[in-house]
Amino acid sequence: MDFNFTDEQQLLADTVQRFVREHYSFEARREILQSPAGWSREIWQELAGLGLTALNVPEEHGGLNGGPVDTMLVMNVLGEGLLLEPFLGAAVLAPALLTRLDDAAAAKELFPTMASGERIVIVAHQEPQTRGELNHVTTRAEKSGDGYVLDGYKNVIAHGGAADELLITARTSGKTADTDGISIFRVDPKAVGVTVKAYCTIDGQPAADIELKKVKLTAASRIGAEGKAFAAVEAAHEIALSAICAEAVGIMKAINTATLEYTRNRKQFGQPIAKFQVLQHRMADMFLQSEQAKSMSYLAAIKCVDPDAAERRRSLSAAKVVIGQAGRYVGQQAVQLHGGMGMTDELIVSHYFKRLTTIDLIFGDSDFHTQQFIAASRSA
Repeated sequence: MDFNFTDEQQLLADTVQRFVREHYSFEARREILQSPAGWSREIWQELAGLGLTALNVPEEHGGLNGGPVDTMLVMNVLGEGLLLEPFLGAAVLAPALLTRLDDAAAAKELFPTMASGERIVIVAHQEPQTRGELNHVTTRAEKSGDGYVLDGYKNVIAHGGAADELLITARTSGKTADTDGISIFRVDPKAVGVTVKAYCTIDGQPAADIELKKVKLTAASRIGAEGKAFAAVEAAHEIALSAICAEAVGIMKAINTATLEYTRNRKQFGQPIAKFQVLQHRMADMFLQSEQAKSMSYLAAIKCVDPDAAERRRSLSAAKVVIGQAGRYVGQQAVQLHGGMGMTDELIVSHYFKRLTTIDLIFGDSDFHTQQFIAASRSA
């Protein structure tokens, strides 16, 4: 297979790399992290200026109509920089979902402002018992006159507090675990009955819990056909899963570079510890793990839109498992090689490790995807 990137793709990666290097140093990130919002709208607008917020928006709505490989290259670099801005949620997951809902009116209204970075749209799907099972939806939308009344609870929604608009999954019919009966609704986070509780997760990334109490919505708030949104939700999350795998690969590359530099400078017994053979072996293993993770990330990017459902799910679950395990190994070894300092906030290695740990839990952890891989292999 040809793993070379096109000139346009390489230019995209180089452009994002240069931006991160010039505008997102560890010190700059620390200032953003300590700000009230925990992320920077100014940086978001600069990303929009580079065209990144339009990457996954269709061309007819002012976007670049990029694909999973383009997204992979961007996420690699954003992972290295540990960006706190809502690229995964607002520029990958939300556009992928909106595209697949096939609602012309909603697309015409939302996509142009999403592409320009003016409007941040966040998908609120996860609930306390979801744990990777995308069909687990307890939030309900009951018919009321010519509209709906929404009741439910969404938790740990990445950048939920940054949303200008929420795309909320709710059950209009069926039981909790049914794939049929799930619909998507546009919800203003400031609407009556909506409570958004924002906080930071262990990796410093902004998140929010969203409580919905008798939120009144018009019929026009629903996007797509009633009760038929699960296929779009699943497809969008598979693309986002591929993207977050790419982010993890970028982090592993950065953490290996930081660890190698540290061991070359840290001296013990009169020489750099990088000369100790036992530590060389550990760093070689870290490199091998990250290279294997990179290969699986390529697989995820290629297969996340494969029309063969069993092959697609098997490949994505395999990638999530391998990358989750590699991230854990690389992160733990990096912290140990840095000694006690590796766990302090003063060193970026601890921030890399925390993000890798969190990534393993997002969209289903390694244990969940091991079971998914087995199930998909049996059905193939």
